[in-house]
Amino acid sequence: MATKAVTDASFAADVLGADKPVLVDFWADWCGPCKMIGPALEEISDELADQVSIMKMDIMENTTVPGEIGVQSIPLLILFKDGKAVAQKLGAAPKSQLKGWLESVL
Repeated sequence: MATKAVTDASFAADVLGADKPVLVDFWADWCGPCKMIGPALEEISDELADQVSIMKMDIMENTTVPGEIGVQSIPLLILFKDGKAVAQKLGAAPKSQLKGWLESVL
């Protein structure tokens, strides 16, 4: 299951109303580290598809939700469970570290 784009308009339904945990990658096209972790997140999305959904929100196209959440730096990964943010990771990291962190907070 590949990552899915989420927007300000779909955030409440896709993330807060999801029936399983959702990891949201807040990113922008101009962000080099964001582009570096993109392929790793695609792979992790496939590997952990039964445990978590991974979604990406472009902060340049969607400003409301990142503003409400307080996103100040990217890439920022926030894990939501039952409609609440339960963990976050700032910055790029190798796939093994990203996956290990995600598995530890699921």
